[in-house]
Amino acid sequence: MGEFTAIDFETATYGGESACAVGLVRVAGTRIVERDYFKIRPPEREFRFTHIHGLTWNDVEHEPDFAGLWPRMERFFTGVDFIAAHNAPFDAGVLAACCARHELPYPAAPFICTVQLARRLWRLRPTKLPDVCRYLAIPLRHHEADSDSEACARIVIAAILDGWRAGESSTG
Repeated sequence: MGEFTAIDFETATYGGESACAVGLVRVAGTRIVERDYFKIRPPEREFRFTHIHGLTWNDVEHEPDFAGLWPRMERFFTGVDFIAAHNAPFDAGVLAACCARHELPYPAAPFICTVQLARRLWRLRPTKLPDVCRYLAIPLRHHEADSDSEACARIVIAAILDGWRAGESSTG
């Protein structure tokens, strides 16, 4: 098994370009080799999901926007076999919207959905992140992007240790 990156976004609104935080965890084989967390200033001041993740405009107004953070984030997408996310269509959509808005290259690596992975490999239901983490005894501070991305990385690591290989369950 090569390398992958686990990602988790928190958004301010329903708009994909409204990312206000991102957690990134890079894994080589089954070992976490790098982590990072960034608060992101979204393009608008509106925050609808503070009740979920606790972030407000005041928390991010002096942070860089997505384009300003891209040089520090891009290394997480370079040379990886895949990108993992829990409910991958959401995080892939946020990444695509942010890249498009700022005219940045969208990463070439495919997404692996850990929701689908948990359903197929361990026959879990429900498969919300707290449910999968409880099953695998992974610590979690849900809706904190750094914790959620690390939990996602640890789900993939657990799957690899159980014999799963990328390509057996690739998208969600």
